[in-house]
Amino acid sequence: MNSELSVKSGLHDVIPTTFGYIGVGLAFGIVSRTSHLSLLAILLMSLVVYAGSAQFVITSMLLAGSPISAIIFSTFLVNARMILMSTTIAQYFRRYSSLANIGVGSLLTDETFALGMNKLNYTDHQLNLRWFNTTNIVAYLVWAAASITGALIGNLVTDPKKLGLDFALVAMFIGLLYLQLISDRSKKLLTQLTVVIFVVVALYILLIFMSANAALLVATLLGCIFGVVIER
Repeated sequence: MNSELSVKSGLHDVIPTTFGYIGVGLAFGIVSRTSHLSLLAILLMSLVVYAGSAQFVITSMLLAGSPISAIIFSTFLVNARMILMSTTIAQYFRRYSSLANIGVGSLLTDETFALGMNKLNYTDHQLNLRWFNTTNIVAYLVWAAASITGALIGNLVTDPKKLGLDFALVAMFIGLLYLQLISDRSKKLLTQLTVVIFVVVALYILLIFMSANAALLVATLLGCIFGVVIER
């Protein structure tokens, strides 16, 4: 990464994360196709829902014949973390119109959010529409293309796990976390590691008492509070 906030810089920064999109998108397309969803349904889900984990949930619930109300509520719970991410990123786009902010928020993902947070370390805590829209749109198009490609080859792969596609998203997040730790000069490495360990332990404990999605949301909130406390 560098300090530039141009379209070219956005392309350069987002390309490494697209490999994660490709892996998970292929897996989603394969799983959805083997679950008897049509090519059009798979493409529309990737373009409209645009949320990897939620799309897997929707596919499994459709296969199980779940009611639409349950699918909508489950999708909301899975993506509830996006409320926190959007709120965090919004402060860097206050000078832009509401429509521009809606555009950024609509295509925001875990990966582009992490990229944005990492980019702040190089730009004196500044972001702009050119850079962020570039990363968002490239990620969006790659995800859709990977999903439909996976759907097209879905009949050829019976078990995506054998190819390690189910680990692609995890591997990508490990890489993003590593980049954040080594590039954030505003906080001591020990402080960052302490927060990471706290969130991991909190998540492990919370999983005993609640669902994975709820535990993830609560652990994230607790990690934010814990980080503020130890910094002060």
